[in-house]
Amino acid sequence: MTTPSRTEPQPLLSVFDAVTIMVGIVVGIGIFKTPALVAANVGSEFAFLAVWVFGGLVTLVGALSYAELAAAHPHAGGEYHFLSRAYGRPVAMMFGWARATVIQTGAIAAVAFVLGDYANGILPLGPFGPALYAGLSIAVFTAINIVGTMQSKRLQIVITFVEVGLVVVIILFGFLGSSGVPAAAPEPAAAGSAALGMAMIFVLLTYGGWNEAAYLSGELRDPGRNMARVLVIGTAVLCALYLLANAALLAILGLDGLKRSDAVAADMMRLVAGEAGAMAVSVAVVVAALSTLNATIFTGARVYFAMARDLTLLPKVGEWDARGLAPTNGLILQGGVALALVCFGMATRNGFQSMVDYTAPVFWIFMLLVGAAVIVLRRREPNRVLPFRVPLYPLTPILFCLSCLYMLHASVAYTGVGALVGIAVVVAGAPLLLFRRRDPISSEQPAEPSGARSASEPSS
Repeated sequence: MTTPSRTEPQPLLSVFDAVTIMVGIVVGIGIFKTPALVAANVGSEFAFLAVWVFGGLVTLVGALSYAELAAAHPHAGGEYHFLSRAYGRPVAMMFGWARATVIQTGAIAAVAFVLGDYANGILPLGPFGPALYAGLSIAVFTAINIVGTMQSKRLQIVITFVEVGLVVVIILFGFLGSSGVPAAAPEPAAAGSAALGMAMIFVLLTYGGWNEAAYLSGELRDPGRNMARVLVIGTAVLCALYLLANAALLAILGLDGLKRSDAVAADMMRLVAGEAGAMAVSVAVVVAALSTLNATIFTGARVYFAMARDLTLLPKVGEWDARGLAPTNGLILQGGVALALVCFGMATRNGFQSMVDYTAPVFWIFMLLVGAAVIVLRRREPNRVLPFRVPLYPLTPILFCLSCLYMLHASVAYTGVGALVGIAVVVAGAPLLLFRRRDPISSEQPAEPSGARSASEPSS
């Protein structure tokens, strides 16, 4: 029987578009929250900057591993598609369920809560103001993405440039204003008090989100050649921004000032520019949250689209809207789950922390599997022509997998009951495997690079 024609993802994104989305996801709320936590776990200013450099190197190792997978197997399903090819559809479907109910929707809700906290400080709406702002922001940005990929892309470019511009302003104020601020007297670090491992947890959380670029490969022009460029350029921009921003904070506040600060960027700007500077930081945090939220909603719905094509349930979710050139039904479903998580977070004392606990262990389990997929697919398809090969193979993907193992251990050791809830939700998705399609639609991939398929690989 002939399969009915349907709209597929289109290659609408340039390298510039994809890098902008990647940077917009990562340069978010973390840089305004984690420097104080990192400073509290290191013993010197050199160590403080060194962990940010090392975090950038770990991110680069992961980005290079992802670049090989995304260049060889471009697909709107991103990591879902990589896991399906490496381990089979059952593993991919469990990942899809985890991402749809825990990882991505939890990240969306977490960012929305931070946006709500700061927005409620600027324009208070009462004790439930943060949750109201969070829910409203999810609804608005989901609607923008439903209108269309091009509209969402244009909005993302504008917000990201405003966001990066504000971070650059903070960096400039830090370096130019450091001469007029008296340095705080340093306090000697207690022997053995520097917990570098814990510092790295916060650093890698701040760098987190770069892997979302994998979901753009199905809509990127010439992904075989451009995917590596997107990930490497994006990682370089992120490393530069984070290192300069933290050096600027260090120049004004010093290591001990960072340790004592609850809002490092606001405290720094208050010293060099007064209360107006502190208010500017609040605006910068809201813009950063908006950027991350829009980009995360954009990439997140792609896995709903990919997984629905492997299931007999909810077939409409596996359709690509020809009008908006977006997975409209996937966006609607994702928005509904994220709003439910906002309600869950609202019932806890700290909505953001609850979402971090809920998502972290599950996230690192599947990132570990994606990193290992580089080695699995190399061995499974030895004759495949790879548009991009990860340098220093197999050392690079092994280092990435070891990093993921460490983060998995840390996330289990340091998170609370929310982590158990997240793992329980993933396990609850096991019955989905009973609804697998015998002939999944998602096996029909978008056009891959010329010569990419090995001679021994059967056609779908």
